[in-house]
Amino acid sequence: QVQLVESGGGLVQAGGSLRLSCAASGSILNRAMAWHRQAPGKQREVVATISTGGYTNYPDSVNGRFTISRDNNRNTVYLQMNSLKPDDTGVYYCYLTPGVWGQGTQVTVSS
Repeated sequence: QVQLVESGGGLVQAGGSLRLSCAASGSILNRAMAWHRQAPGKQREVVATISTGGYTNYPDSVNGRFTISRDNNRNTVYLQMNSLKPDDTGVYYCYLTPGVWGQGTQVTVSS
């Protein structure tokens, strides 16, 4: 089974940027991918999805600030996060359809 490893999380001030990476141990070709996050005491929520053809979708809470992209040659998906807010704090998880999760990477945005 393909495994996912996220990286790029950290501590950033409000208004700053971070770029998360998710490296897959196998091919991601022909598989949709997504980023989710889970804030303390809250349910996990999707923050970005990307189809096999590169079509992207975002919830209103991050639309215009986050950008998901994929590099099928490197079996990697990225999440560029700009204009970060304290509400963006949480553990960010990479997801490969169907049913493969990464271990998560912590993002903390200070006010």
